[in-house]
Amino acid sequence: MDLRFSEQQEILKKMARDFLTTECPKALVRELEKDEKGYSPALWKKMAELGWMGLVIPENYEGMGYGFQDLTVLVEEIGRNILPGPLLCTIISTFPILENGTDEQKKDFLPKIASGELILTPALLEAEGTLDASDIALKATAKGDDFIINGTKMFVEMAHVANYFVLAARTKAGTSEDGVTLFLVDARSKGVTCEVIPTIAHDKLCEVKFKDVSVPRKNVLGQVDKGWPIIVKLIEKGAVIRCAESLGGIQTCVEMTVAYSKERVQYDRPIGAFQALQHIMADMWISMETCKYLIYEAAWMAAEGMPCSREVSMAKAYVNEAYKNVSKWAVRLHGGIGTSGEHDIPLYYRRAKAADIAYGGTDWHRELVAQKIGLK
Repeated sequence: MDLRFSEQQEILKKMARDFLTTECPKALVRELEKDEKGYSPALWKKMAELGWMGLVIPENYEGMGYGFQDLTVLVEEIGRNILPGPLLCTIISTFPILENGTDEQKKDFLPKIASGELILTPALLEAEGTLDASDIALKATAKGDDFIINGTKMFVEMAHVANYFVLAARTKAGTSEDGVTLFLVDARSKGVTCEVIPTIAHDKLCEVKFKDVSVPRKNVLGQVDKGWPIIVKLIEKGAVIRCAESLGGIQTCVEMTVAYSKERVQYDRPIGAFQALQHIMADMWISMETCKYLIYEAAWMAAEGMPCSREVSMAKAYVNEAYKNVSKWAVRLHGGIGTSGEHDIPLYYRRAKAADIAYGGTDWHRELVAQKIGLK
């Protein structure tokens, strides 16, 4: 495995960093935290013109035709700068359509996703808050050529502005993996109600209720009752993408803290000259580099179509804790200014807390690693 970026990836990385620095300054990030929509339609349009929504969509569906590792490079820059909005949840929702959609579904959805016309988001979690098949209770009952959906989904990212949900529902009684089906559900369907949940990161997670919502059978992704393997792949790719976003945030926290320690003078010396603080920043750097190797190994394996559930869970479990720890120490080493809403460091600290639960918390992924190494 070669972790060096290709020339194409270096170009993508620089282009993304330059674009986000110019078009998404921290003043806009703070503004969008308070905005009802939580994203900028003008910025969304510009990103669509750059091809970001369609980065991994094949060219014959009007996408860019890039690979999953290329996407990881882009997402790292998104995390470095902090980009509010539905870009990542839309991209993550694209994979089940790409890999399991019918020809009709691909023709209907992929070009519109690539152009920025559609916003999609996965709707997987329910009241229990875990990503286990046994916790999927929302029901989809067959009725003629349709399914009637009833139930509630929790923590659905950007649901209030989404056009479609990639929805996990139970189509067979019980709690087993067999009987779970994945649907493409029009978010504006009659019977759908949505409420934004206040969060520490202001990242627009929503509670979505479905009451007698009619979904045509043609909107089933994959086979009825056989959707769980598709969901597992969605979770794996979503976890890698969120890890890459966290890595970008970790890098920014480390770089800002090291730079500040060289400028902030205490007792006639830069605080970076004190050994105790040097060791803390060395640990922050080590965590950052460890995250990088874990993430890009998982991304490479996923891109090659190799089984990578263990590697994904290793990365997610480690990165969750690393981001929280690194951002915590970044706040502490900045001192009082590090707790100010006017400083950028608290933006990353709050997002580190939110990143922990996205596509599986630390303990959930630790359990998966334990299973993969033969522990029952």
